[in-house]
Amino acid sequence: MSVGHKNMTTHNLLIELFVEELPPKALQKLGDAFSSVLFEQLKAQGLTAANSVVTAYASPRRLAAHITAVSALAADKPVQQKLMPVTVGLDANGNATPALLKKLQALGAGPEAVAQLKRAPDGKAEALFYDSIVQGASLADGLQKALSEALAKLPIPKVMSYQLETDCELPGWSSVNFVRPAHSLVALHGSTVVPVKALGLTAGNRTQGHRFEARVSPVVFAHADDYAKTLAQDGAVIASFTERRTEIARQLEAAAAKVGRGVKAIQDAALLDEVTALVERPNVLVCAFEKQFLDVPQECLILTMKANQKYFPLLDAAGKLTHQFLVVSNITPDDASAVIGGNERVVRPRLADAKFFFDQDRKKSLASRVDGLAKVVYHNKLGTQGERTDRVRAIAKGIAALLPQAKDAAFVQAVDTAAQLAKTDLLTDMVGEFPELQGIMGGYYARHDGLGEEVAQAMEDHYKPRFAGDELPRNTVGVVVALADKLETLVGMFGIGNLPTGDKDPFALRRHALGVVRMLSEGNLDVALDALIAQAIPAFGDKITDPAAALSGFIYDRLSGGLREQGYSAQEVEAVLALRPQRLGDVAKRLEAVRAFAALPESPALAAANKRIGNVLKKAGEVDAHVNTALFKEDAEQALYAVMQKLLPESEAQFNAGDYTASLQTLATLRSPVDAFFDDVMVNAEEMDLRLNRQGLLKSLHLAMNRVADLSALAS
Repeated sequence: MSVGHKNMTTHNLLIELFVEELPPKALQKLGDAFSSVLFEQLKAQGLTAANSVVTAYASPRRLAAHITAVSALAADKPVQQKLMPVTVGLDANGNATPALLKKLQALGAGPEAVAQLKRAPDGKAEALFYDSIVQGASLADGLQKALSEALAKLPIPKVMSYQLETDCELPGWSSVNFVRPAHSLVALHGSTVVPVKALGLTAGNRTQGHRFEARVSPVVFAHADDYAKTLAQDGAVIASFTERRTEIARQLEAAAAKVGRGVKAIQDAALLDEVTALVERPNVLVCAFEKQFLDVPQECLILTMKANQKYFPLLDAAGKLTHQFLVVSNITPDDASAVIGGNERVVRPRLADAKFFFDQDRKKSLASRVDGLAKVVYHNKLGTQGERTDRVRAIAKGIAALLPQAKDAAFVQAVDTAAQLAKTDLLTDMVGEFPELQGIMGGYYARHDGLGEEVAQAMEDHYKPRFAGDELPRNTVGVVVALADKLETLVGMFGIGNLPTGDKDPFALRRHALGVVRMLSEGNLDVALDALIAQAIPAFGDKITDPAAALSGFIYDRLSGGLREQGYSAQEVEAVLALRPQRLGDVAKRLEAVRAFAALPESPALAAANKRIGNVLKKAGEVDAHVNTALFKEDAEQALYAVMQKLLPESEAQFNAGDYTASLQTLATLRSPVDAFFDDVMVNAEEMDLRLNRQGLLKSLHLAMNRVADLSALAS
């Protein structure tokens, strides 16, 4: 059956929904979702071409999409539909049954269509199939469907209801639900308006430009391709989120350079995105505050300017905060002094508050705040922050005892002081106002209290690493307290069964486990992981059940995932972590050794032999690694033993020296005697003493081969 071809007129399509100010933090997602769903829906209906391209636009007051090569009418397409089994549709004489005729009638076909039906296998039986042509969708119908779907699938943070005056003959109001009140809809196919409807609006070719600076009102589009250009010229709006973001970044850099040599605006991608979503035509201005506020820690000033005012603080060449900052304005007056003055007046009370908090907090020492932690609930099953602090101190003391510095009384005292005071800044006014500054303010107040730089840095750093790629604590005291803090959370939560599930991890246990992994790996601490966990458990008394096994597995799982992300293969990671190496600082060296071993020509045969040995020993149960040479009967077992006597001590010495690559490469020369052993020797001999002796020989070999990694994991 041939498909009918109709006039396939293609033009570029423009859709814009003009609304009141959209939620800035959601704007980019809304714009991307709106355009992508529109495009996919039009594509599914056959209204786009193979080379059609969609461009998303999003500004504070509009969502728009431009799609190239959109057809006015989709091509007709053949459709084959299964009707029913042949035995149901045709009687014994091959005539149509009433059921078949009724089905055809429902499809708009008469009895004459029976002769055109096809028979084809359908499982164990035959079925009847009806071929027809489905008329292609018109752009008006297809776009209406696509637009409705795009609006329905928008990732709206919160829907609001509003009233819209109806445009029918009878005056009245209708209720509309959307993220913000919508005021106009544009739908242009080339220069032709597509009469679609949405949110009580009928599409046209006009919109509103910048709220204050549009050259004309309304802004009228002559053609879909004129959208961005016309909106910029007549509406004073940069419609593209990406272009607007780029322009803001350019202006920020230029303005900072004018302030002084080496001066730069603070880098913050999230802030840049949010400001991009707040302005339609950006204009960056330089403002200033009184220099006296620079006595306040710069983190406080930077945070209040960014979080509360959406300003960009300026840093000098040394990275120190200056008394000037940048504002991204949505208006461009000839005289900007009023705008600058207004922003300077707004920021001053915020900075004054920060200075007040800082001055008040320093009137009370951190040590005097310790008792107050007992009044702050941490978790209903694990007690208060005071009890938590006692546990962190005990765990930190236990970790310090495992380190070479354990004999240094000053080091142990610094660890205890930092662990005792680490959470006291939670009770300060500054952290109460800005929770993001916890730890940072503890460091400042520790210096003010004369506790020394080592303790101050440890208190500031004990939350680190806070995210992937974050730096580690700067000194060993900080590493110990950070480990203690994370282990307290992990042991406590695992001990009460409060484990992460799926995407839910309210206590950030995955992040804490990754932090432990990084400090043990990159910090290269000579501490066994299981010993670390074991010494932390007694601090909880009877509040928890022993979580050691589950927590250890959880940490190794995080380590495994991180190593695969670094480019190691699943086989390499499995080979090394199967042994549960206790010193995580060795893992990278073991992986490199395994990778080098796997590249050797002897590797596949030895890995396979190792797997075979493991299976033999597993079936044998408990096997003693003792070997009696007097029981050797075959040349192959004598030869293997002789080579082992020479190579295993050499491999063990290399292992003990930390040269894992050399240790494995030494073992690689065992390939030939191992192959000969399995060719010529029956391990499970009938004589019990022979069997046990041969199993003992294999046990000795197995132990030596699997010191660095479980080589059987490399077997294909």
